[in-house]
Amino acid sequence: MIATGSIFFEIELPNATTWFYFSALLAVALFFKFTRLLSIRNADVFALFLPMPGFLLLDPHESSPLWGYLWLLGSSIFYLLRCLFDLTLVRRPALSPNLNFSGLVWLAGALFVSLIAVAARHPNSQDKSDNDTSKHRDSAPVTLEPVKRLGEKVIVDQAPPQVDRKLLEESVGLWLERGFTVLCHLSVAVGLILIGWRHFEDLHAGMAAATFYLLLPYTYLLMPRTPMNLGRWDHAWPMAAIVWTVLTFRRPTLAGGFLGLAAGTVFFPVLVFPLWLSFYRGRGALRFGLSFVGSAGSCLAIIGLVLWLNDALPQPLASSWKLSAWMPWLPPGKDMQGLWTGETSHWAYRLPIFLAYVAFAGTTVFWPSPKNLGHVLALTAALLIGIQFWYADRGGLYILWYLPLLLLLVFRPNLSACQPQPPVPDWLSRLGRRSLLLARRLVRLLRPVRPSRPISRPVS
Repeated sequence: MIATGSIFFEIELPNATTWFYFSALLAVALFFKFTRLLSIRNADVFALFLPMPGFLLLDPHESSPLWGYLWLLGSSIFYLLRCLFDLTLVRRPALSPNLNFSGLVWLAGALFVSLIAVAARHPNSQDKSDNDTSKHRDSAPVTLEPVKRLGEKVIVDQAPPQVDRKLLEESVGLWLERGFTVLCHLSVAVGLILIGWRHFEDLHAGMAAATFYLLLPYTYLLMPRTPMNLGRWDHAWPMAAIVWTVLTFRRPTLAGGFLGLAAGTVFFPVLVFPLWLSFYRGRGALRFGLSFVGSAGSCLAIIGLVLWLNDALPQPLASSWKLSAWMPWLPPGKDMQGLWTGETSHWAYRLPIFLAYVAFAGTTVFWPSPKNLGHVLALTAALLIGIQFWYADRGGLYILWYLPLLLLLVFRPNLSACQPQPPVPDWLSRLGRRSLLLARRLVRLLRPVRPSRPISRPVS
Protein backbone atom coordinates (compact mmCIF):
# COMPACT_ATOMS: atom_id res chain seq x y z
CA MET A 1 0.00 0.00 0.00
CA ILE A 2 2.85 2.42 0.79
CA ALA A 3 4.54 1.76 -2.56
CA THR A 4 1.23 2.12 -4.40
CA GLY A 5 0.26 5.25 -2.51
CA SER A 6 3.54 6.99 -3.31
CA ILE A 7 2.66 6.91 -7.01
CA PHE A 8 -0.02 9.56 -6.47
CA PHE A 9 2.55 11.96 -5.04
CA GLU A 10 5.18 11.63 -7.76
CA ILE A 11 4.48 15.07 -9.24
CA GLU A 12 7.08 16.56 -11.54
CA LEU A 13 6.99 20.29 -12.19
CA PRO A 14 6.76 21.25 -15.87
CA ASN A 15 9.56 23.20 -17.42
CA ALA A 16 9.20 26.88 -18.30
CA THR A 17 8.11 26.19 -21.88
CA THR A 18 5.30 23.85 -20.84
CA TRP A 19 4.24 26.30 -18.11
CA PHE A 20 4.11 29.07 -20.70
CA TYR A 21 1.88 27.21 -23.17
CA PHE A 22 -0.56 25.75 -20.66
CA SER A 23 -1.03 29.02 -18.75
CA ALA A 24 -1.60 30.85 -22.04
CA LEU A 25 -4.22 28.33 -23.16
CA LEU A 26 -6.02 28.56 -19.81
CA ALA A 27 -5.89 32.37 -19.87
CA VAL A 28 -7.53 32.43 -23.31
CA ALA A 29 -10.28 30.10 -22.11
CA LEU A 30 -10.94 32.30 -19.07
CA PHE A 31 -10.56 35.87 -20.30
CA PHE A 32 -10.71 35.93 -24.11
CA LYS A 33 -13.97 37.45 -25.40
CA PHE A 34 -14.92 35.28 -28.36
CA THR A 35 -17.96 37.46 -29.08
CA ARG A 36 -15.77 40.58 -29.49
CA LEU A 37 -12.65 39.48 -31.31
CA LEU A 38 -11.32 43.01 -31.90
CA SER A 39 -11.63 44.19 -28.31
CA ILE A 40 -8.66 45.59 -26.39
CA ARG A 41 -9.21 42.95 -23.73
CA ASN A 42 -8.31 40.19 -26.18
CA ALA A 43 -5.11 41.96 -27.22
CA ASP A 44 -4.17 42.45 -23.56
CA VAL A 45 -4.64 38.75 -22.79
CA PHE A 46 -2.05 37.80 -25.39
CA ALA A 47 0.23 40.76 -24.59
CA LEU A 48 0.66 39.69 -20.97
CA PHE A 49 2.55 36.64 -22.24
CA LEU A 50 4.72 38.69 -24.59
CA PRO A 51 7.91 38.70 -22.41
CA MET A 52 7.91 34.92 -21.94
CA PRO A 53 9.82 34.09 -25.15
CA GLY A 54 12.51 36.50 -23.98
CA PHE A 55 12.83 34.63 -20.70
CA LEU A 56 13.09 31.36 -22.59
CA LEU A 57 15.87 32.81 -24.75
CA LEU A 58 17.81 33.56 -21.57
CA ASP A 59 18.40 29.88 -20.96
CA PRO A 60 21.51 29.55 -18.74
CA HIS A 61 22.97 26.99 -21.12
CA GLU A 62 22.99 29.48 -23.99
CA SER A 63 26.25 31.34 -24.59
CA SER A 64 24.77 34.59 -25.95
CA PRO A 65 21.59 35.92 -24.26
CA LEU A 66 21.57 39.14 -26.30
CA TRP A 67 18.43 38.21 -28.24
CA GLY A 68 16.60 37.46 -25.03
CA TYR A 69 17.32 40.90 -23.60
CA LEU A 70 16.39 42.55 -26.90
CA TRP A 71 13.06 40.69 -26.84
CA LEU A 72 12.40 41.77 -23.26
CA LEU A 73 13.15 45.40 -24.03
CA GLY A 74 10.88 45.19 -27.08
CA SER A 75 8.13 43.87 -24.81
CA SER A 76 8.78 46.76 -22.43
CA ILE A 77 8.38 49.23 -25.30
CA PHE A 78 5.01 47.66 -26.14
CA TYR A 79 3.86 47.86 -22.51
CA LEU A 80 4.99 51.49 -22.28
CA LEU A 81 2.96 52.41 -25.35
CA ARG A 82 0.00 50.45 -23.98
CA CYS A 83 0.11 52.46 -20.74
CA LEU A 84 0.26 55.76 -22.61
CA PHE A 85 -2.60 54.65 -24.87
CA ASP A 86 -4.64 53.82 -21.79
CA LEU A 87 -4.65 57.53 -20.90
CA THR A 88 -6.82 58.17 -23.95
CA LEU A 89 -9.39 55.45 -23.24
CA VAL A 90 -12.56 56.98 -21.83
CA ARG A 91 -15.24 54.42 -22.62
CA ARG A 92 -14.44 51.07 -21.04
CA PRO A 93 -17.12 48.45 -21.73
CA ALA A 94 -17.68 45.90 -18.99
CA LEU A 95 -16.27 42.57 -20.18
CA SER A 96 -16.71 39.91 -17.54
CA PRO A 97 -14.55 36.75 -17.51
CA ASN A 98 -15.87 33.53 -19.01
CA LEU A 99 -15.95 31.90 -15.54
CA ASN A 100 -18.27 32.98 -12.74
CA PHE A 101 -17.08 34.34 -9.42
CA SER A 102 -17.21 31.03 -7.55
CA GLY A 103 -15.16 29.31 -10.23
CA LEU A 104 -12.54 32.06 -10.15
CA VAL A 105 -12.27 31.77 -6.35
CA TRP A 106 -11.72 28.02 -6.64
CA LEU A 107 -9.15 28.40 -9.43
CA ALA A 108 -7.26 31.18 -7.61
CA GLY A 109 -7.11 29.05 -4.46
CA ALA A 110 -5.81 26.07 -6.42
CA LEU A 111 -3.19 28.23 -8.12
CA PHE A 112 -2.03 29.61 -4.79
CA VAL A 113 -1.72 26.09 -3.40
CA SER A 114 0.38 25.27 -6.47
CA LEU A 115 2.51 28.31 -5.71
CA ILE A 116 3.09 27.03 -2.17
CA ALA A 117 3.95 23.58 -3.56
CA VAL A 118 6.54 25.10 -5.89
CA ALA A 119 8.01 27.10 -3.00
CA ALA A 120 8.12 24.06 -0.69
CA ARG A 121 9.84 21.93 -3.31
CA HIS A 122 13.50 21.57 -2.35
CA PRO A 123 15.68 22.14 -5.44
CA ASN A 124 17.74 19.24 -6.69
CA SER A 125 21.24 19.53 -8.06
CA GLN A 126 20.03 20.23 -11.61
CA ASP A 127 17.78 23.06 -10.47
CA LYS A 128 20.58 24.52 -8.36
CA SER A 129 22.88 24.62 -11.36
CA ASP A 130 20.20 26.28 -13.49
CA ASN A 131 18.89 28.62 -10.81
CA ASP A 132 21.83 29.48 -8.61
CA THR A 133 20.75 32.68 -6.88
CA SER A 134 24.34 33.64 -6.22
CA LYS A 135 25.08 33.67 -9.94
CA HIS A 136 21.88 35.42 -10.94
CA ARG A 137 21.51 37.95 -8.11
CA ASP A 138 20.87 41.43 -9.44
CA SER A 139 22.36 44.51 -7.86
CA ALA A 140 19.22 46.49 -7.10
CA PRO A 141 19.65 48.68 -4.01
CA VAL A 142 17.80 46.65 -1.38
CA THR A 143 18.38 47.96 2.14
CA LEU A 144 16.71 44.89 3.63
CA GLU A 145 19.25 42.53 2.05
CA PRO A 146 21.96 43.02 4.74
CA VAL A 147 19.30 42.63 7.44
CA LYS A 148 18.18 39.37 5.87
CA ARG A 149 21.73 38.07 5.77
CA LEU A 150 22.19 39.12 9.39
CA GLY A 151 19.03 37.21 10.38
CA GLU A 152 20.27 34.12 8.56
CA LYS A 153 23.57 34.36 10.44
CA VAL A 154 21.77 34.63 13.80
CA ILE A 155 19.68 31.52 13.04
CA VAL A 156 22.73 29.54 11.93
CA ASP A 157 24.73 30.56 15.01
CA GLN A 158 21.98 29.25 17.30
CA ALA A 159 21.94 25.82 15.66
CA PRO A 160 23.37 22.78 17.50
CA PRO A 161 27.05 22.10 16.78
CA GLN A 162 26.35 18.73 15.13
CA VAL A 163 24.38 20.40 12.31
CA ASP A 164 26.16 21.00 9.01
CA ARG A 165 26.56 24.81 8.99
CA LYS A 166 27.03 25.15 5.23
CA LEU A 167 23.91 23.14 4.45
CA LEU A 168 21.97 25.03 7.11
CA GLU A 169 22.99 28.40 5.66
CA GLU A 170 21.69 27.40 2.23
CA SER A 171 18.43 26.03 3.64
CA VAL A 172 17.70 28.99 5.93
CA GLY A 173 18.22 31.54 3.19
CA LEU A 174 16.15 29.49 0.76
CA TRP A 175 13.14 29.05 3.04
CA LEU A 176 13.16 32.64 4.29
CA GLU A 177 13.16 34.03 0.76
CA ARG A 178 10.54 31.63 -0.55
CA GLY A 179 8.22 31.97 2.43
CA PHE A 180 8.31 35.77 2.34
CA THR A 181 7.82 35.79 -1.43
CA VAL A 182 4.69 33.62 -1.14
CA LEU A 183 3.28 36.04 1.44
CA CYS A 184 4.01 38.97 -0.89
CA HIS A 185 2.19 37.27 -3.78
CA LEU A 186 -0.76 36.58 -1.48
CA SER A 187 -0.80 40.24 -0.45
CA VAL A 188 -0.82 41.33 -4.09
CA ALA A 189 -3.69 38.96 -4.94
CA VAL A 190 -5.77 40.12 -1.95
CA GLY A 191 -5.05 43.74 -2.84
CA LEU A 192 -6.24 43.22 -6.43
CA ILE A 193 -9.48 41.66 -5.18
CA LEU A 194 -10.14 44.53 -2.79
CA ILE A 195 -9.35 47.15 -5.45
CA GLY A 196 -11.91 45.58 -7.75
CA TRP A 197 -14.46 45.57 -4.95
CA ARG A 198 -13.83 49.04 -3.49
CA HIS A 199 -12.76 51.16 -6.47
CA PHE A 200 -13.94 49.29 -9.57
CA GLU A 201 -17.23 48.45 -7.85
CA ASP A 202 -16.91 45.04 -9.47
CA LEU A 203 -15.76 42.21 -7.21
CA HIS A 204 -15.82 39.86 -10.20
CA ALA A 205 -13.21 42.00 -12.01
CA GLY A 206 -10.98 42.10 -8.94
CA MET A 207 -11.18 38.33 -8.59
CA ALA A 208 -10.35 37.97 -12.29
CA ALA A 209 -7.25 40.17 -11.92
CA ALA A 210 -6.05 38.16 -8.91
CA THR A 211 -6.63 34.85 -10.71
CA PHE A 212 -4.78 36.08 -13.79
CA TYR A 213 -1.88 37.22 -11.56
CA LEU A 214 -1.55 33.77 -9.99
CA LEU A 215 -1.91 32.11 -13.38
CA LEU A 216 0.95 33.95 -15.10
CA PRO A 217 4.28 32.08 -15.04
CA TYR A 218 6.23 35.14 -13.83
CA THR A 219 4.84 34.84 -10.30
CA TYR A 220 6.22 31.36 -9.64
CA LEU A 221 9.37 31.05 -7.63
CA LEU A 222 11.65 28.57 -9.35
CA MET A 223 10.85 27.10 -12.71
CA PRO A 224 13.29 24.62 -14.20
CA ARG A 225 15.46 26.05 -16.97
CA THR A 226 14.75 29.69 -16.13
CA PRO A 227 17.59 32.22 -16.12
CA MET A 228 17.04 33.50 -12.61
CA ASN A 229 14.73 33.41 -9.63
CA LEU A 230 11.83 35.31 -11.19
CA GLY A 231 9.82 35.29 -7.99
CA ARG A 232 12.44 36.83 -5.70
CA TRP A 233 11.12 38.57 -2.63
CA ASP A 234 12.65 41.96 -3.50
CA HIS A 235 10.71 41.89 -6.78
CA ALA A 236 7.34 41.04 -5.25
CA TRP A 237 7.61 42.93 -1.95
CA PRO A 238 7.63 46.54 -3.28
CA MET A 239 4.82 45.72 -5.70
CA ALA A 240 2.70 44.45 -2.81
CA ALA A 241 3.20 47.78 -1.04
CA ILE A 242 2.33 49.74 -4.21
CA VAL A 243 -0.85 47.68 -4.73
CA TRP A 244 -1.94 48.58 -1.21
CA THR A 245 -1.07 52.20 -1.95
CA VAL A 246 -3.61 52.05 -4.76
CA LEU A 247 -6.14 50.37 -2.49
CA THR A 248 -5.88 53.11 0.17
CA PHE A 249 -5.62 56.07 -2.21
CA ARG A 250 -8.68 57.77 -0.65
CA ARG A 251 -6.70 58.07 2.61
CA PRO A 252 -3.50 60.00 1.79
CA THR A 253 -1.87 59.19 5.13
CA LEU A 254 -2.20 55.43 4.62
CA ALA A 255 -1.25 55.62 0.95
CA GLY A 256 1.88 57.63 1.73
CA GLY A 257 2.80 55.16 4.47
CA PHE A 258 2.60 52.16 2.13
CA LEU A 259 4.58 53.88 -0.63
CA GLY A 260 7.18 55.04 1.89
CA LEU A 261 7.44 51.51 3.24
CA ALA A 262 8.33 50.30 -0.24
CA ALA A 263 10.75 53.17 -0.91
CA GLY A 264 12.52 52.70 2.42
CA THR A 265 13.42 49.11 1.61
CA VAL A 266 13.85 49.12 -2.21
CA PHE A 267 14.99 52.14 -4.19
CA PHE A 268 12.83 52.33 -7.31
CA PRO A 269 9.44 53.30 -5.70
CA VAL A 270 11.02 56.70 -4.96
CA LEU A 271 10.74 57.45 -8.68
CA VAL A 272 6.92 57.40 -8.61
CA PHE A 273 6.61 59.62 -5.52
CA PRO A 274 6.43 62.95 -7.47
CA LEU A 275 3.62 61.54 -9.61
CA TRP A 276 1.58 60.47 -6.60
CA LEU A 277 2.26 63.76 -4.82
CA SER A 278 0.85 65.66 -7.81
CA PHE A 279 -2.16 63.35 -7.72
CA TYR A 280 -2.95 64.71 -4.24
CA ARG A 281 -2.26 68.35 -5.10
CA GLY A 282 -4.76 70.40 -3.11
CA ARG A 283 -6.42 67.21 -1.85
CA GLY A 284 -4.14 65.85 0.86
CA ALA A 285 -0.67 66.33 -0.66
CA LEU A 286 0.82 67.46 2.65
CA ARG A 287 -0.48 64.45 4.54
CA PHE A 288 0.70 62.11 1.78
CA GLY A 289 4.17 63.66 1.63
CA LEU A 290 4.69 63.71 5.40
CA SER A 291 3.50 60.12 5.71
CA PHE A 292 5.80 59.02 2.87
CA VAL A 293 8.86 60.72 4.37
CA GLY A 294 8.05 59.43 7.85
CA SER A 295 7.51 55.86 6.71
CA ALA A 296 10.61 55.73 4.50
CA GLY A 297 12.74 57.44 7.14
CA SER A 298 11.52 55.07 9.86
CA CYS A 299 12.39 52.04 7.71
CA LEU A 300 15.90 53.34 7.05
CA ALA A 301 16.38 54.26 10.71
CA ILE A 302 15.27 50.84 11.96
CA ILE A 303 17.43 49.03 9.41
CA GLY A 304 20.40 51.22 10.27
CA LEU A 305 19.87 50.68 14.00
CA VAL A 306 19.73 46.90 13.60
CA LEU A 307 22.92 46.89 11.54
CA TRP A 308 24.66 49.29 13.93
CA LEU A 309 23.82 47.19 16.98
CA ASN A 310 25.37 44.19 15.22
CA ASP A 311 28.47 46.09 14.01
CA ALA A 312 27.37 45.71 10.39
CA LEU A 313 27.19 49.41 9.49
CA PRO A 314 27.91 51.37 7.31
CA GLN A 315 29.34 49.18 4.56
CA PRO A 316 26.11 47.32 3.60
CA LEU A 317 24.03 50.47 3.18
CA ALA A 318 26.78 52.31 1.34
CA SER A 319 27.27 49.43 -1.10
CA SER A 320 23.48 49.16 -1.60
CA TRP A 321 23.06 52.73 -2.78
CA LYS A 322 26.32 53.37 -4.66
CA LEU A 323 25.71 51.16 -7.66
CA SER A 324 26.70 51.78 -11.24
CA ALA A 325 23.57 50.00 -12.49
CA TRP A 326 21.50 53.03 -11.44
CA MET A 327 24.05 55.59 -12.65
CA PRO A 328 24.17 55.76 -16.46
CA TRP A 329 27.38 57.80 -16.46
CA LEU A 330 29.32 55.00 -14.74
CA PRO A 331 30.46 51.76 -16.44
CA PRO A 332 28.45 48.64 -15.51
CA GLY A 333 30.04 46.31 -12.96
CA LYS A 334 31.82 43.18 -14.04
CA ASP A 335 29.20 40.95 -12.39
CA MET A 336 26.31 42.60 -14.25
CA GLN A 337 24.50 41.06 -17.18
CA GLY A 338 22.16 42.45 -19.78
CA LEU A 339 22.10 44.44 -22.97
CA TRP A 340 24.99 46.68 -21.85
CA THR A 341 27.38 43.82 -21.00
CA GLY A 342 30.80 44.43 -22.55
CA GLU A 343 29.81 47.77 -24.10
CA THR A 344 32.54 50.36 -23.55
CA SER A 345 30.38 53.14 -25.00
CA HIS A 346 27.37 52.26 -22.86
CA TRP A 347 26.98 55.85 -21.63
CA ALA A 348 26.29 57.04 -25.19
CA TYR A 349 23.10 54.93 -25.13
CA ARG A 350 22.12 54.91 -21.47
CA LEU A 351 22.61 58.60 -20.68
CA PRO A 352 20.23 59.98 -23.36
CA ILE A 353 17.65 57.35 -22.38
CA PHE A 354 18.04 58.30 -18.74
CA LEU A 355 17.62 62.01 -19.53
CA ALA A 356 14.51 61.24 -21.58
CA TYR A 357 13.18 59.23 -18.64
CA VAL A 358 13.79 62.12 -16.24
CA ALA A 359 11.97 64.46 -18.62
CA PHE A 360 9.04 62.06 -18.86
CA ALA A 361 8.91 61.70 -15.07
CA GLY A 362 8.85 65.48 -14.74
CA THR A 363 6.07 65.73 -17.30
CA THR A 364 3.86 63.35 -15.33
CA VAL A 365 3.92 65.78 -12.40
CA PHE A 366 2.01 68.41 -14.41
CA TRP A 367 0.15 66.34 -17.01
CA PRO A 368 -2.65 65.40 -17.04
CA SER A 369 -4.21 67.75 -14.53
CA PRO A 370 -6.28 66.94 -12.57
CA LYS A 371 -5.50 63.25 -12.40
CA ASN A 372 -7.87 60.40 -11.63
CA LEU A 373 -7.02 56.89 -10.48
CA GLY A 374 -6.91 55.60 -14.06
CA HIS A 375 -4.24 58.18 -14.98
CA VAL A 376 -2.15 57.33 -11.91
CA LEU A 377 -2.29 53.59 -12.61
CA ALA A 378 -1.15 54.03 -16.21
CA LEU A 379 1.59 56.55 -15.43
CA THR A 380 2.91 54.59 -12.45
CA ALA A 381 3.20 51.49 -14.62
CA ALA A 382 4.86 53.56 -17.38
CA LEU A 383 7.46 54.97 -14.97
CA LEU A 384 8.32 51.52 -13.64
CA ILE A 385 8.55 50.13 -17.17
CA GLY A 386 10.80 53.02 -18.22
CA ILE A 387 13.44 51.96 -15.69
CA GLN A 388 14.05 48.82 -17.76
CA PHE A 389 15.59 50.84 -20.62
CA TRP A 390 18.47 52.46 -18.71
CA TYR A 391 18.99 50.13 -15.74
CA ALA A 392 22.25 48.35 -16.55
CA ASP A 393 21.86 45.01 -14.76
CA ARG A 394 19.44 42.68 -16.58
CA GLY A 395 17.15 45.45 -17.77
CA GLY A 396 13.83 44.02 -18.89
CA LEU A 397 13.68 41.16 -16.38
CA TYR A 398 11.83 43.06 -13.66
CA ILE A 399 8.31 42.44 -14.85
CA LEU A 400 7.00 41.92 -11.30
CA TRP A 401 7.70 45.61 -10.66
CA TYR A 402 4.68 46.56 -12.76
CA LEU A 403 2.72 43.37 -13.55
CA PRO A 404 -0.18 43.97 -11.06
CA LEU A 405 -0.63 47.49 -12.44
CA LEU A 406 -0.93 46.10 -15.98
CA LEU A 407 -3.63 43.72 -14.75
CA LEU A 408 -5.52 46.61 -13.18
CA LEU A 409 -5.37 48.44 -16.52
CA VAL A 410 -6.77 45.38 -18.27
CA PHE A 411 -9.78 44.96 -15.97
CA ARG A 412 -10.45 48.53 -14.86
CA PRO A 413 -13.66 50.39 -15.76
CA ASN A 414 -13.91 54.13 -16.34
CA LEU A 415 -12.23 55.68 -13.30
CA SER A 416 -12.80 59.36 -14.04
CA ALA A 417 -14.75 59.71 -10.78
CA CYS A 418 -12.01 58.07 -8.68
CA GLN A 419 -10.15 61.10 -7.36
CA PRO A 420 -8.84 62.00 -3.93
CA GLN A 421 -11.51 63.33 -1.64
CA PRO A 422 -11.51 67.03 -0.67
CA PRO A 423 -9.35 67.67 2.37
CA VAL A 424 -11.19 66.84 5.57
CA PRO A 425 -9.63 67.84 8.91
CA ASP A 426 -8.25 64.77 10.62
CA TRP A 427 -5.88 64.19 13.52
CA LEU A 428 -2.82 64.83 11.38
CA SER A 429 -4.06 68.11 9.96
CA ARG A 430 -5.23 69.26 13.39
CA LEU A 431 -1.84 68.36 14.85
CA GLY A 432 -0.10 70.29 12.10
CA ARG A 433 -2.32 73.34 12.60
CA ARG A 434 -1.73 73.35 16.36
CA SER A 435 2.00 72.92 15.86
CA LEU A 436 2.01 75.89 13.48
CA LEU A 437 0.14 78.07 15.99
CA LEU A 438 2.54 77.02 18.75
CA ALA A 439 5.53 77.87 16.56
CA ARG A 440 4.09 81.31 15.83
CA ARG A 441 3.62 81.99 19.52
CA LEU A 442 7.19 80.92 20.28
CA VAL A 443 8.49 83.23 17.57
CA ARG A 444 6.55 86.12 19.05
CA LEU A 445 7.88 85.39 22.54
CA LEU A 446 11.47 85.17 21.33
CA ARG A 447 11.23 88.34 19.26
CA PRO A 448 13.34 91.09 20.90
CA VAL A 449 11.42 94.00 22.41
CA ARG A 450 12.10 97.25 20.62
CA PRO A 451 12.99 100.20 22.91
CA SER A 452 10.30 102.85 23.10
CA ARG A 453 11.12 106.16 21.43
CA PRO A 454 11.40 109.14 23.82
CA ILE A 455 8.60 111.62 23.64
CA SER A 456 9.86 114.91 22.24
CA ARG A 457 8.50 118.01 23.96
CA PRO A 458 8.12 121.26 22.14
CA VAL A 459 10.61 123.96 23.16
CA SER A 460 8.89 126.92 24.74
